[in-house]
Amino acid sequence: MNSDDITANSPAWAEQAHHYWLQGDYAQAAAVYEEAIAREPGVMSHYWHGGLMLLLQGDEAAAQTTWALAMMAGEAEQVQKWTLELSHVLDAEAHRQEVIAQPETAWLIRQHLREIAPKDLHNCWQIVQLALELGTFTADDLANLIQSRETAQAEIIDTERLGAILPQILVVIPDSPLIPEFIHACLSVSSEQQLIIKAVMKAAGEAFRHEQPALAAELALVCYRHQPNDLRISYLLSLYYQYSHQYNESIAIAREHYTRCRILPRQIQGNFLVLRSLMIAGGHWQESVLLQEKHKSLLQTLLQEQPTDLEHSILKDLLPSLYFFPYFTDRQPGDRQLQNQVAQFCHDSFQVAEDVKQFQRQLTQRRSSQPSKPLKIGYLSHCLRQHSVGWIARWLFKYHNHEQFQIQVFSIQSGQNDSIQQFITHHCDHFEDVSTLKPVTIAQQIAQAGIDILVDLDSLTSSVACEVMALKPAPVQVTWLGWDASGLPAIDYFIADPYVLPEPAQADYRETLWRLPQTYVAVDGFEIAVPSLKRDRLNIPNDAVVYFSSQRGFKRHPDTVRLQMQILKAVPNSYFLIKGDGDPDNIRLFFEQLAEEAGVGIDRLRFLPWANSETVHRANLGIANVVLDTYPYNGATTTLETLWMCIPLVTRVGQQFAARNSYTMMMNVGVTEGLAWTDEEYVEWGIRLGKDETLRQQVAWKLKQSRQTSPLWNAKQFTREMEKAYEQMWQRYIEANQ
Repeated sequence: MNSDDITANSPAWAEQAHHYWLQGDYAQAAAVYEEAIAREPGVMSHYWHGGLMLLLQGDEAAAQTTWALAMMAGEAEQVQKWTLELSHVLDAEAHRQEVIAQPETAWLIRQHLREIAPKDLHNCWQIVQLALELGTFTADDLANLIQSRETAQAEIIDTERLGAILPQILVVIPDSPLIPEFIHACLSVSSEQQLIIKAVMKAAGEAFRHEQPALAAELALVCYRHQPNDLRISYLLSLYYQYSHQYNESIAIAREHYTRCRILPRQIQGNFLVLRSLMIAGGHWQESVLLQEKHKSLLQTLLQEQPTDLEHSILKDLLPSLYFFPYFTDRQPGDRQLQNQVAQFCHDSFQVAEDVKQFQRQLTQRRSSQPSKPLKIGYLSHCLRQHSVGWIARWLFKYHNHEQFQIQVFSIQSGQNDSIQQFITHHCDHFEDVSTLKPVTIAQQIAQAGIDILVDLDSLTSSVACEVMALKPAPVQVTWLGWDASGLPAIDYFIADPYVLPEPAQADYRETLWRLPQTYVAVDGFEIAVPSLKRDRLNIPNDAVVYFSSQRGFKRHPDTVRLQMQILKAVPNSYFLIKGDGDPDNIRLFFEQLAEEAGVGIDRLRFLPWANSETVHRANLGIANVVLDTYPYNGATTTLETLWMCIPLVTRVGQQFAARNSYTMMMNVGVTEGLAWTDEEYVEWGIRLGKDETLRQQVAWKLKQSRQTSPLWNAKQFTREMEKAYEQMWQRYIEANQ
């Protein structure tokens, strides 16, 4: 029975009661229903509505007593019928309260309805929705929903409601074990399983985007258990495991995923997924080498076949799948050529989508006249936050001349708005979060903003950045800082310097190498906190020589670690502090095996956890006498931090960009002690710096003095050089299009 029924077929007293009810005069309405009960005690609807009026006044005990007294008079079948009638009355009033925007009252009514009809799944959904709206949602609400789901007879899940509510639940109780139980309960009985999985995977993607990879993995795992053959689910689950440091799980799922990949493009994606899982975990070097060679072979076959119907989900990951090339070898013949060929293939393939064709047709005509002032510079990145790219790039934003340049940022990852992102936001003219947009839509926004020069800070580290740059939304496009050049033909320039990429390197690059006069990177310094490491806590004598290395697991090439062990063996009373991301058990086993192979006692190795913050990490560098760099992929930010802390560094200089980062930085601070051009020199410098305290002091003094004179520590001067480069690039474009 609902309010309309009362009005349509009621005597005058009922109309009067209904009038009071709608006016919110619940006391008068209750009095009318009390008289009706006295006059017609056998009419159950009087009790239902009379109790409801008491409930609306806030007298819950009296309302329950009214309903209970009525129920006591009936047999079992009658009570069942009356319960259904009362449920309808309460549900109708709760709905009315929701319509008139009284969620607190609606929630109260539905709580009483849940006690009367605990199997009413619709009501439990409404309670959850109201609790989320009111900010009172708890795990108990979800438990009640699960219980009603399990006892309800209906098998149909409101997938639209699930999709809307689940992300809100995850915000309130992200770590609750009830969440996977709830999703499993929905999937187990629903005839709309695919729709539910779609909603759950969307929620997992949102959790991952907001830097909650463990939660994303938990959600994806439930879906994977229900649909293990869905390649999209297994692919994402492995990635979520990687980012949440669940390395063994990531590797296992990646391997299962690959076994289900039947066609060549999927095999490429699946093979890289396994390779990525192993490399990020660290310590799986032999298997990784085999997978890397296999990956090259698969890519070469793809280029021979030239398929034209690749799914976008596969195509977008094709170029980033070359990411690990420079970690295995230094400028392996053919690697750069293969990368350029894959980049060309991806570039051409991106253009065939209909929305891309439409974008290209609508692309505004490029300027061919003299530029207006200020020149519009756009920066595209997923790293403008507390990340190596963010720590370094922030200085450019600080010193940009806003009278001559308009600076706009397009952020393709939704971060937590940390201190670095806030700093960059404050120092640019426009900061746009485009993390939820498709690449073609991002390209449209860049073009509509009239960006003259678009600077990509990510290169192969971001599939989104690769795709956006391939669409050429700006007349001049540049790659800087985040990685080596991608090889995309739509990118005009790659920022370098005379040391990191000398003249002969141009032959390997499709992009024009734009060399800044001294250095391709500069900072004003780094914030330093209080150190958390002490020698006595690490059981290291005060007079010992401490070598230090802080890098991610996939930079630990076994050949370089063998050289480091030779150094350690030759320097008495020396210890090696090893710190970095990756599977701690695998990393430890990897180093201990190589130490034993070299005859170095594993008691001279110390494995350090991540520091609480970057500022503490930098302070902890002070415990080291010498830092040993990695090869064939050097440190970059870690090298800057080492030099800023005035600690001698030993680095092996190679040929590729990644093997010359430390070289250019050391040349720019005027220190050649520690520069090794061969493996033998690497060992020699490591031993010499370890044994010669005077030499270490001399290097430390040079590094300290460099803070006053080196271009590496002059971000303002560096910004002027970058701006000069932008103006010259634009002038070249103008002249070429006149």
